[in-house]
Amino acid sequence: MQAYGDLKARLAAGLPCFGVWCQLYASMASEILAEAGFDCLMVDLEHGAGSYSDAVAQFQAIKGTGCAPLVRVPWNDPVAIKRTLDIGAAGIMIPALSTPEEAVAAVAACKYPPEGVRGAAPGIVRATTFGLGAEDYLAGINEKLLTIGQIETRRGVEAVEEIASVEGLDLLFIGPMDLSADVGLLGQTEHPKVQELIERVETAALAAGKMLGSIVFPGRSAKQLLKRGHRLVIGHADVDFIRDGALAALTELRGLSAEV
Repeated sequence: MQAYGDLKARLAAGLPCFGVWCQLYASMASEILAEAGFDCLMVDLEHGAGSYSDAVAQFQAIKGTGCAPLVRVPWNDPVAIKRTLDIGAAGIMIPALSTPEEAVAAVAACKYPPEGVRGAAPGIVRATTFGLGAEDYLAGINEKLLTIGQIETRRGVEAVEEIASVEGLDLLFIGPMDLSADVGLLGQTEHPKVQELIERVETAALAAGKMLGSIVFPGRSAKQLLKRGHRLVIGHADVDFIRDGALAALTELRGLSAEV
């Protein structure tokens, strides 16, 4: 059961945890990020070209590092959630939760009966070490799994107090870009209207005793997120490190060539 529950326990204890988005699905890149000390890797199956098999490769690359394998599923779909859990995710992020009913359905999809409706194949799936660790997995995963709901629509903000009250939903994660788009202000995350919605989510989550998280974005630096009560901060993606590092190196080299 290594990695299952460890990240959730640290977050529940009030400790800040830092993650990185996996958009490249390159196992050695993920291994480097895990060895560097990130607390979790969020494999993104909502955006990008990644598959379940790609996610497994990232999980294998970070196994034994202490970096928790998380996945953002494509949508609030019980089949997608089931398959993602069966490959060994220690936490699930469900995008665009907009009603308490959607939140209840998401939680149910993440949990085995009687708490939920997750299908069971413990004798064969990777999550149970292909049946070798089935007993331990089944005994603890309903409690140890980190269940994350993204709030990133106007409807989600309007219902956030009810969503935050849903039992089994552990953490609310703000999606500022989609939220800005949904209110007609695409990319304007610093706009007062968008900031007001974000603050409502922050207030509701903390008032309900839920953990809180987000990406770093204009209007919320990592320091500001931590001051606002966020505990899961996913500030960068593997794409960022490659792109920004490449641009910085190229700029330096071209500057040198101009001096020759």
